[in-house]
Amino acid sequence: MRAEPTRHDAHAGRAIGSLPPPSLTLQQGLWLLAAAGVTLAPHAGYLPWWIIAACASLLGWRAWLLWQRRQPPHRLLLLLLTLACGVAVRQTYGHFFGKDPGVALLALLLCLKLLEIRRSRDVRAAVLLCFFLQMAVFFEDQSPPVALAALSGTWLAVVALLALADPTAAHREQMRTAALLLAQGLPFMLMLFLLFPRVQGPLWGLPADAASARSGLSDTMSPGSISDLIASPDIAFRVEFSGSPPEPSARYWRGPVFTRFDGRTWRAERPLEASTPFYTPSGRRFDYRITLEPHDQRWLLALDFPGAGADAGVGPVRFTSFAQALLARPLQNRSRFDLSSWPDTTTGLQDAQATLAAALALPDGVNPRSRDLARQLAAGAGSDAVILERVLAYLRSSRLTYTLKPPLLGHDSVDEFLFDVRRGFCEHFASAFTVLMRAAGVPARVVAGYQGGEINPIDGHLVVRQSDAHAWAEVWLAGRGWVRVDPTALAAPQRIEAGLAAALPEGEALPLMMRQDLGWLRSLRHRWEALANAWDQRVLGYNPEKQRELLARLGFREVDWPQLVAMMSGAGLSLLGILMAWASWQRRTRDPLERSWQTFCNRLARAGHPRAPWEGPRDYGRRLAAALPRQADELLRLTELYGRLRYGAAADRAEIRALNRQIRKFELQ
Repeated sequence: MRAEPTRHDAHAGRAIGSLPPPSLTLQQGLWLLAAAGVTLAPHAGYLPWWIIAACASLLGWRAWLLWQRRQPPHRLLLLLLTLACGVAVRQTYGHFFGKDPGVALLALLLCLKLLEIRRSRDVRAAVLLCFFLQMAVFFEDQSPPVALAALSGTWLAVVALLALADPTAAHREQMRTAALLLAQGLPFMLMLFLLFPRVQGPLWGLPADAASARSGLSDTMSPGSISDLIASPDIAFRVEFSGSPPEPSARYWRGPVFTRFDGRTWRAERPLEASTPFYTPSGRRFDYRITLEPHDQRWLLALDFPGAGADAGVGPVRFTSFAQALLARPLQNRSRFDLSSWPDTTTGLQDAQATLAAALALPDGVNPRSRDLARQLAAGAGSDAVILERVLAYLRSSRLTYTLKPPLLGHDSVDEFLFDVRRGFCEHFASAFTVLMRAAGVPARVVAGYQGGEINPIDGHLVVRQSDAHAWAEVWLAGRGWVRVDPTALAAPQRIEAGLAAALPEGEALPLMMRQDLGWLRSLRHRWEALANAWDQRVLGYNPEKQRELLARLGFREVDWPQLVAMMSGAGLSLLGILMAWASWQRRTRDPLERSWQTFCNRLARAGHPRAPWEGPRDYGRRLAAALPRQADELLRLTELYGRLRYGAAADRAEIRALNRQIRKFELQ
């Protein structure tokens, strides 16, 4: 007959079923909050301010509830907060699909999930959200600090899971165990990094995110457009020369070429393109590898004048009739490729009349004083070269001032610069010179790009920053083609030879990293940038080509997807076997208590008293005492001592050694 439950049992069952769900302990909550905070910290530079404030408020609320030992908020309140966050994200981004709104929603949902936690599965869901956000930060930044922050967040999330599994364990033991688990995963991570098929292109590729804003040069130039870049310490590109680099005066990195002028703004026209240069390279040759940061333009920013280029992974290099090197499509991820340039090359000798006519065009009714000046300078000149010398002499004698803070200019910007304010940046000098030359009947155009660069003494790479942005001019002379003229050098020759900081007037404020009195800070930056460059080259730059090279060195010449999957499977199984063998060896070498117990059990098993797999030390001792009554006291003492040392408080070595001696002395009678 089946026994019927008593009224007391039924009441107890209902009482157990109606118990409030377990909540976080203080230790569990602190670890989880630490994991969420470290996970969200790298996103603070990319999320809107209100999302950062909302996340901080929700985390603070969760911390207060935890400290006060209060229950989580009502589900209805959390539902309303979730809906409000979703509506706010939709209003901010205009849509839910894409990288930015997706990351914003994940950040808010993580903080809301922490407020909702009532069961262990809620903790696991929050940890999974942490893992997703640690991966999502690499959509924006893949630098070493971000990688370290993501690894730290992962470690804290694993500690939170360990605290969930054993709330009574010591903090130090949980931290050590989490670090050991991550260390065991590192070989698998390295194996996947080396063998998983590489995909060329950006980490995130939705169409809505493909045209995100990038800092750098624009396809237009107006007064102040380049001087706005000077305050930026961001790296535009790095260059590694195969030999000695060119002298500073030859380091002109060519970007957009401006030919159309409306009186204030210069604009670039689309030139002719071909797979080979429109000129014949000659003179000195420089071979180099350039690592370009994404700027969402097609400019390759090659050293004047490129004559050969390797495939950049974004299509073959193209050459234009304006002596530019272009990519097949805008650059949206960091790329490295090899180039060769000949700075002394003559260009444009055979330019068409239409090209030269476009380089003479000026809008009507603007800058009348500059036009009159140009006519006076051109009067009686026997050649364009003479006009060029006269214009340069005039600018040299005008005492124009090179400054980072030029005044605002109006409709007749060139007139105001030359005759009124007399203060400007490189775009003012280049624009004024080009207008004067055109008004005097000499074809001229403006070229923008970068000039100079600083060699990092740590790794020897030439670093070109946004602050090295520059504008110069080119004039067309019969028999010589396009000739570079840098009118900025007339007022500030130090700009070309020694950089921006040496060219500015004494007392003018400089960006922090350009100050000459902070050498120690510049040294730190050199070391950090050398480390970041090594990270970029060896980790982020591990592309399909480098993977093929690595596999070729290992003896695999032609590898396809099935072979890579087989290699990864074999390597993964091998690593798993090694870890299991190591764990088994560690168990044997690091657990003398278990070894002694196995010795004791084996000895009794040989005597006909084996221990059942389900049998604990106390039950085993009682059964042995009943079977061997003459040694019952000794058997009970040994099994009781082992149970206390194994399952009680942490045993010290002296107690373990004492048990070992007793087991060795024990003999069956």
